[in-house]
Amino acid sequence: MKRQVYNPFLPIYEYIPDGEPHVFGDRVYLYGSHDKEGGETFCMRDYVVYSAPVDDLTNWRCEGTIYRADQDPAYVTDRKYMYAPDVVRGNDGKYYLYYCMSGRDGKGGYFGPISVAVCDTPAGKYRYLGYVRYPDGSPMLDFVCFDPGVLNDNGVIRIYYGTQFPYEEEPGFAENEARILEEMEMFHKSREEILHTPGGVMGPCMAVVGDDMLTVQAPPKHIIPCRTQGTSFAEHPFFEASSMRKVGDKYYFIYSSWKNHELCYATSDRPDEGFTFGGTIVSNGDVGYQGRAEQDRLNMTGTTHGSIECIDGKWYVFYHRLTHKSDYSRQACAEPITLLPDGSIPQVEITSCGLNGGPLAAVGCYPAVIACNITNGHMPHGSNHRFTEKFPHVTHCGEDRFVGEIQDGTMLGYKYFAFSGETTWGVELRGNGSGTIRAYTEPGGKIIGSLPVTPAENWTNCTGVLHAPAGTHPLYLVYTGTGEIAIKTLYLGETLEGGETLKGKKECVNND
Repeated sequence: MKRQVYNPFLPIYEYIPDGEPHVFGDRVYLYGSHDKEGGETFCMRDYVVYSAPVDDLTNWRCEGTIYRADQDPAYVTDRKYMYAPDVVRGNDGKYYLYYCMSGRDGKGGYFGPISVAVCDTPAGKYRYLGYVRYPDGSPMLDFVCFDPGVLNDNGVIRIYYGTQFPYEEEPGFAENEARILEEMEMFHKSREEILHTPGGVMGPCMAVVGDDMLTVQAPPKHIIPCRTQGTSFAEHPFFEASSMRKVGDKYYFIYSSWKNHELCYATSDRPDEGFTFGGTIVSNGDVGYQGRAEQDRLNMTGTTHGSIECIDGKWYVFYHRLTHKSDYSRQACAEPITLLPDGSIPQVEITSCGLNGGPLAAVGCYPAVIACNITNGHMPHGSNHRFTEKFPHVTHCGEDRFVGEIQDGTMLGYKYFAFSGETTWGVELRGNGSGTIRAYTEPGGKIIGSLPVTPAENWTNCTGVLHAPAGTHPLYLVYTGTGEIAIKTLYLGETLEGGETLKGKKECVNND
């Protein structure tokens, strides 16, 4: 069987959220934050980079640590966490890493400058260069310096950044001024700045830096108004995660909206104004896809951040999913997208096959955690905390990664597999549950397989016959019963005519 790749497309023990993909030469590089597996806050690890040949997105390799948090001077002030970065190739041929430092749980992440590091190669050892500054050497702190994205626009280096909380859009701002100003203290802005900055201190902004990659050439400016009522952004206002791409002569601004689970885009013929909302590209709960409502989300939803990139002539969106019942352990995923002739990007669904170029083979064994849908029918939306209540989620214990807290009614969805017909199948599970796992090709449809579940303290294989129709289909597993189980592995066998059973088989397909 040819090598395959699935979501998450990096090794299942790796957590690289906030992905910015860039093609440099004949490889695509993924820059992002670095979460800890089962982490206690955002971005606890140093920056590492993964890359792949542009003509083989199944073959990702780790380039190692490119930059450490303790290389930034702010580290000694307890702002020890490096948030979402971006990298751009400068006009001198060197590579420049832009990022912001933060404290635990985001504290201190909204008032520092944008830091810069430099390297001779895309994935070498970067060294601290300085911070984005005014010509007099003082740090550029206009608006809120957060989540920088960078574009080399035919020799002009543009930095896009910012965040937007709804304070300035609240009805009755004047009546609630004292409370709102107190809540905005985390931005370290004076009352005068907050009340009298033209357009507000929030919102997405742009600054141009010179050849030194540090010094701004003119005052930064908003690219989209903060106050979105009555504009095309009213239903999907900017929140964070600025990223810019230029496609032909058109600028695509990619961002995370207030909904906080979707990557949206806006387009303009100019780099610093005139943007019009385009739509949602992807939601990590498939909210909005084919009209899906937020209460029907197919995963726990939460922060998202990413961008689009053309790789070997095809377009993809890179985003992240949540694990461990928190926003603190996020994994990189990607999907192919289409840029239509009119410039629009239809929303895509989240899948398990992602960068594979087609469905996964319905043979072999797969980590259960590649499920693109994990739901009990009432999944929560997370924001900067860890849940304690029970619901199904990706987690780990030691070297085992699995979907845990599976209770009655939990559904795991895998999209898509290429079935050749009836086959063997199974799962590796443990737990105190007693009941049945049923398989479907559509939720609530015809049952195509059934496995009995009995309590098992250790990982145990359960196998059976899967009456799968030939062709490309999703596979949904639904547990019905008492107690709670965890599933570590999904087995799919040869056709029954081939006679092979996968009971006990351990040669798993993997992304390592």
